[in-house]
Amino acid sequence: MAMDKATIKRGDKNTALILNVRGSEYIIPLTEDRPNDVKDVFNKLLNNLKTGLIKFELDDTQEDLYHHISKEYIKQLNSELKTVYSELSDYGLTKTN
Repeated sequence: MAMDKATIKRGDKNTALILNVRGSEYIIPLTEDRPNDVKDVFNKLLNNLKTGLIKFELDDTQEDLYHHISKEYIKQLNSELKTVYSELSDYGLTKTN
């Protein structure tokens, strides 16, 4: 299985986790409280699960707070995506069945 890349975009005021999935880029704000944006990204990821399992790998070498937060976030996200993919597969809702 190919790993999808996650990167951190650090700015002067805002920092975000960027998830790259099959040619699409999804943005998770790390320095702003925008739960609807996070929910929207998660819903898009769920739609992508229909075509195959998604697993992220953090591509970041700067060992700062954002790196460690993103690493833990990706760990939890990968676990959730794997669980949901398994359930979709059990119900025959994936294209890989």
